Amino acid sequence: MPAVAAEGPVLVTGGSGYIAGFLIRRLLDGGATVHTTVRRRASEPALRALLAAQGAEPGERLRVFEADLTADAGWAAAAAGCVRVAHVASPLPRGVPRHADELVLPARDGALRVLRAARDAGARRVVMTSSVAAIAYGRGRGEHHFTEADWTDTTKPGLTPYILSKTLAERAARDWVAAEGGGLELCTINPSVVLGPVWSGDYSASVVLVKMLLDGRIRACPDIGFGVVDVRDVAALHEQALTAPGLAGERFIASGRFFKLIQIAAVLRAGLGPRAARVPTRTLPDWLMRLAAPFSGVARAAATELGSVRHQDASHAKRVLGWQTRREEDSILDCARSLLDQGLVRP
Repeated sequence: MPAVAAEGPVLVTGGSGYIAGFLIRRLLDGGATVHTTVRRRASEPALRALLAAQGAEPGERLRVFEADLTADAGWAAAAAGCVRVAHVASPLPRGVPRHADELVLPARDGALRVLRAARDAGARRVVMTSSVAAIAYGRGRGEHHFTEADWTDTTKPGLTPYILSKTLAERAARDWVAAEGGGLELCTINPSVVLGPVWSGDYSASVVLVKMLLDGRIRACPDIGFGVVDVRDVAALHEQALTAPGLAGERFIASGRFFKLIQIAAVLRAGLGPRAARVPTRTLPDWLMRLAAPFSGVARAAATELGSVRHQDASHAKRVLGWQTRREEDSILDCARSLLDQGLVRP
């Protein structure tokens, strides 16, 4: 990535996150100097150790800053001198929050803090990690097809705090850039469920689904599903979006084929053999999921998705940026094998 390397540092927010780690490695491999943020400075040694274990030796080309989405401190220093910014950090809990604002406020306000710091530092472009959650929800049961022109309808009941946070944060970011961004360019990447290899036990909520299938915590699969995309391909798309010309206002879906949870389970069983002994073979009846919904936030969120099929069209990214993706089955199995090989699945 010689063009970016020559321009100066690139800021990647949320450096200890799943997508951010792969993006930082790509940028370092391309010769760039990277600024990144973590919530606690004490996590810097662990981040450097993880990158080193993956073959990256950043040395002085990686600078780590302490900054939190919920506070102003640290963002100006992190953005200083950066011409391009990848805002990847976002609150993503492994459970369902009791109140939507627990996710909405840090996601929305954090995005605005990053945009403000980028503008004030003289950055030219921000690539923001949004989600298909901001595109493909609020339509009800049935089979639906989505492109970047679609937006989740936040007036519909039953949307999870995560869906609301991603939709409202992206809308707020676009509104702010239009009103106060000056010459700052903003484009967003909207991934589906991100799988692929994991480097450590600090992984995303998407990966938790595969782990729960492997360790037997899901005894039968509810009738829900997701588009699947590889973390390595999502990182590559971010890198492309940082450098390609003429992307102001753009939006790129990052997704592969839609898989029902029972289909993901079948991929695991076929690809892992005896290592997938606890992966379920049965589908959970809808009535049983609805019965559990009043007593569990996870079940309640799943119950609203029963029977839905969402096809997210990523042809725009492939056409405009030449983005390429690997087989979804390979991403699922690479995720599972890395969890098993690192001892992250309970025996």
